[in-house]
Amino acid sequence: MVKVVKTPAEYKAALAQISSLLSRDPAPGTREAQELETLAVLVQDYEAKAFPINLPDPVEAIRFRMEQQNLSRRDLVPYIGSRARVSEVLSGRRPLTLSMMRALHSGMGIPAKVLLQDKGSVRLDESGVDWQKFPLREMVKRGWIAEEVVDYRSQGESVLRRFFAPLGRSCPTFALLRQSQHVRSARQFDTYALAAWSARVVALADTKTSAPYRQGTVDLAFMTNVARLSVFDEGPRLAGEFLQKHGIRLVIVPHLPGTFLDGAALLTVAHGPVIGMTLRYDRIDNFWFCLMHELAHVARHMEGVKEPFYDDLDVAAGEDPREKEADVMAGEALIPEAAWRNSPASRLRSPEAIQQLANKLGIHSAIVAGRFRHERRNYRVLNQFVGHGQVRQLFAEVKWH
Repeated sequence: MVKVVKTPAEYKAALAQISSLLSRDPAPGTREAQELETLAVLVQDYEAKAFPINLPDPVEAIRFRMEQQNLSRRDLVPYIGSRARVSEVLSGRRPLTLSMMRALHSGMGIPAKVLLQDKGSVRLDESGVDWQKFPLREMVKRGWIAEEVVDYRSQGESVLRRFFAPLGRSCPTFALLRQSQHVRSARQFDTYALAAWSARVVALADTKTSAPYRQGTVDLAFMTNVARLSVFDEGPRLAGEFLQKHGIRLVIVPHLPGTFLDGAALLTVAHGPVIGMTLRYDRIDNFWFCLMHELAHVARHMEGVKEPFYDDLDVAAGEDPREKEADVMAGEALIPEAAWRNSPASRLRSPEAIQQLANKLGIHSAIVAGRFRHERRNYRVLNQFVGHGQVRQLFAEVKWH
């Protein structure tokens, strides 16, 4: 007897019954065919409640099914591939392929409309969003929004919806507005400006092609190799190209008023790690420390975590162990502690000592001078060594303000 599906257990049983009937391929008009049709309607009704119109994220849908059917990660291997791929999909580091979607749809009963979501048509979860608080005028001024806006008040919401929609679930914007986020700052920041900046970073990351990111790529040795690119005149650009080859996209977007940002590390479903930098301070030493700090977050703090890290590096790490760890790892990648303490450059304000240590480590002298200034809390000394005005010029495509 066919019953209304009300519980996960009944839903599981109905799916099993449908699978059994489908395997027998009943002829139209038979009792079994009618039973199959009725079950399909009942299951669809249940799915409409379990998966409401504002469709859940595909990964959320998979986790929902796992809980319903009491499945482990190992049980997903036949649908997704290896255990490593299962882990990457569930943590958001690997997007679903069409073959995975077909297998999950047929094997686990996840509605195709949930799995096959086009990122351009995903409904944004805008609950509680005050569209008037976004810095729309500034976004238009900077060319982030190409369409003409005549009346910012009446057009604002529709223009912003079109700006955010193509990013779909790759963009952390609305999660940023709804819940807590990791921001290293002692100042009151503008959450809406921060969300808009994040969206711009992800949008530009979408335009870059890169190799797939492999978890564990970034470690201290990797970061040290990146730091050695600093000796070249175009070191910052070379660093971006090197990271892109290893699945990490580096994007330069000037900060918006009220954000006080130097850099951020974000994890997107579509592309994996994205590092956004503002070049708020146009100095060589600042660029390299900020880049190493965000890479340290990628290395140590983003496995299975979708929470972005936003950093105002004027502010000390405080009591946050993740920020302390990122500072230490960044420093070690640039200038190992033992090498620093054993060098005269740590004690003497000497151009010769600075250059000697830089040559020994294979890094730009600005990095050594920057560390001396930071440790002494004296930013007037060695000013000629830190590379003022030598980074932004390498990113001519960026509109500076």
